Amino acid sequence: MKHAHLSRWTAAIAACWLLVWVTEAHGPVALAAEADSPSASQPGGPGAAESPATEGEDKKTSATVPEAGLEKATSPLARLKLLQIWGENGPWEWSILLGTIFLGMVAGWIVATVLTRLGKRFEASQWTVRAHLATDLIGPAKLAMISLGLAVGLAQIKGMSDPLLLLWQKVLLLLYAVAAFWYAFNLVSVIDVLLCRLTAKTESNLDDQVVPLVRKSLRVFLVVLGVMFVVDSVFSQDITAWLAGLGIAGLAVSLAARPSLENLFGSITILFDRPFKLGERIVYGGFDGTVEEIGFRSTKIRTLTGHVVTIPNSKIVSDPVENIGRRQSIRRIMNVTITYDTPREKIEQAVGILRGILEEEDLRGPIHAVIDGKEFPPRAYFNDYNAESLNIILIYWYAPPAYWDYLDHAQQLNLRIFEEFDKAGIEFAFPTQTLYLAGDPKREMAVRMLGKDL
Repeated sequence: MKHAHLSRWTAAIAACWLLVWVTEAHGPVALAAEADSPSASQPGGPGAAESPATEGEDKKTSATVPEAGLEKATSPLARLKLLQIWGENGPWEWSILLGTIFLGMVAGWIVATVLTRLGKRFEASQWTVRAHLATDLIGPAKLAMISLGLAVGLAQIKGMSDPLLLLWQKVLLLLYAVAAFWYAFNLVSVIDVLLCRLTAKTESNLDDQVVPLVRKSLRVFLVVLGVMFVVDSVFSQDITAWLAGLGIAGLAVSLAARPSLENLFGSITILFDRPFKLGERIVYGGFDGTVEEIGFRSTKIRTLTGHVVTIPNSKIVSDPVENIGRRQSIRRIMNVTITYDTPREKIEQAVGILRGILEEEDLRGPIHAVIDGKEFPPRAYFNDYNAESLNIILIYWYAPPAYWDYLDHAQQLNLRIFEEFDKAGIEFAFPTQTLYLAGDPKREMAVRMLGKDL
């Protein structure tokens, strides 16, 4: 149905253009006004004092003016010489013209039938792209066949004047251009199918929103391109001013919509660069949460407190984003502190206890991670003297990075450390403050020395 409608519209455009071109007249009103001017009719005018011979010439000139005006007024029809063409061509030539048009319609129907069956066969075989390539050609092919039949038939007509020949060439060029751009317009559906296949493989809904935008933009571009081609090639009009106007209008729109365009290009950057996707946990600008929505203007994050933060895409693509959801493991750095009065042997025993716990069967599996082919075994060392304790650092990498499983494993590890340190009699340090009294025998010498200085 839509192909038939477009064919009718194309025929209507060609017919209207033909009618405007044929019925165009130049200057009959001006000629009539000139013929009725007072200087040519009032007595006593400039022509009254002339000789009889001059008066006879004026009468002859005035008699030829209406004929020239009539010839100029009917010049388009006269230049076409339609009656002369009708007389020079017999029934055979006109029958050929009608026959070729009919054959073009029949050829168009045959091509449409073949393409329809091919499209159904491709569709049944799940060849969607090939099906679109076939079915989208149905309407343009019918129009092209009819135009071809018209061109063959007109080639048999004798005595065509140059203006009429040029007119039919323009009409045929218009029909062929419409058929070509019509097929290109329909082929956008093929790009739509290919983009939908790509977006179906992703979890983001942003690319799903981009597909209709790309489809509509391509079709609008093709319509504008087709109109400009017809205006330039068929109607022989200069489109330079049009292009300059479109450029100025585009510049004005881009300046007015600069923030929106920045966010749009930001969303396109997120689409192709993919710094994060839906459901991933990220940290941006102090906000830690899960990506809930990626739109054309902004990205929404659900923070760990349950709040929703909306961030413009133009900012999120220009600032650092920490993607926690793509980490390969969860690294834990744990500081086990023991008291300062712990002897050296107990310190070594504490380090050995920690290393032994990390190798226990129930705990060692997730914390002996292999990342990118490299092993990351757990580590335990007596590494520092704190202000209030002796520090033993414990580092391990938990993989896969399932956070709740990681917490369960950490709890088991903490309980095992507590049990083993309790058995070994090793005390954990906690923040303390030591006060030294003046009567303390250990501080007596220092106090006396201080008294002497005073």
